[in-house]
Amino acid sequence: MLASGRIILKGEEEVKHFRSIGLALAATFVVSQAGAQELTGTLKNIKDTGAITLGFRDSSIPFSYLDDNQKPVGFAMDICYKIVDAVKKELKLDKLEVKLNPVTSATRIPLMANGTIDLECGSTTNNAERQKQVAFTNTHFLTASRYVFKKASGLKSIDDLKGKTVVSTAGTTNIKQLTEANVEKKLGANIIPAKDHAEAFLMVETDRAVAFVMDDILLASLVAGSKSPGDYVISKDAFSKPEPYGIMLRKDDAAFKKVVDAATAALYTSGEGQKIYDKWFTQKIPPKGLNLNSPISAELKNEFAKPTDSPNPDDYK
Repeated sequence: MLASGRIILKGEEEVKHFRSIGLALAATFVVSQAGAQELTGTLKNIKDTGAITLGFRDSSIPFSYLDDNQKPVGFAMDICYKIVDAVKKELKLDKLEVKLNPVTSATRIPLMANGTIDLECGSTTNNAERQKQVAFTNTHFLTASRYVFKKASGLKSIDDLKGKTVVSTAGTTNIKQLTEANVEKKLGANIIPAKDHAEAFLMVETDRAVAFVMDDILLASLVAGSKSPGDYVISKDAFSKPEPYGIMLRKDDAAFKKVVDAATAALYTSGEGQKIYDKWFTQKIPPKGLNLNSPISAELKNEFAKPTDSPNPDDYK
């Protein structure tokens, strides 16, 4: 009986042992199945193809543009490559091919929507209207409508434009904002519409206008490329609230957005984001060695400290 009892006990132990192995294998299978089910949308496509496609601009200095070797470079490109590293790590890939696809203002949203590109790396404004079609990750730049003037003019604020000749480019939101401010603040300024940005800046350069109102980053580019960059100042006062730029991705792809948001948040909060910013906005950049001399704003510093993908300008004060 004792012997047979031992045999029965041993048999029971073996049954329990094999049962536990079976349960473990089943659990592993369920977990692996769940993992497979979680991989959808852009992440699944990247895993299946072993490639990710970045949309780039050819002349959006310093965000995304072609260098002397026709290679896309810039602030937004550097951010996108950090995102690529995070996606590669998330998918546990040994290699991840990066494909580059040119986009324009007109083609960037359609090419995102139809799956041609996975990330759009440029200077695209994140606003409520666009969020109906696409998604954006955490804001990487804030632009506003400001004015450039000569140091010698002694301007201190928008109020100092009273009775002065001010230029802006025809057909832009900037000249609309200037006109509205002229009425609201009772400036009595003489507003001149220029045919293009170059003509408008030339008017300030030749003292035919005291100030030129335009997107601040564009003004910085014009100053950097001028004959005497040190002669000019870009105002701190703005005619508009800060408007956010973001890396664009497909709408309704929560899994991919989670990875992208985590990557950009880690980049910005670590301080590395500002180092990349300084590289493109406060130092000489290729191909001509221009220096935009645009230190990071207090608003963008706050955004980097607490990243958000909000399209609302009021969230960036």
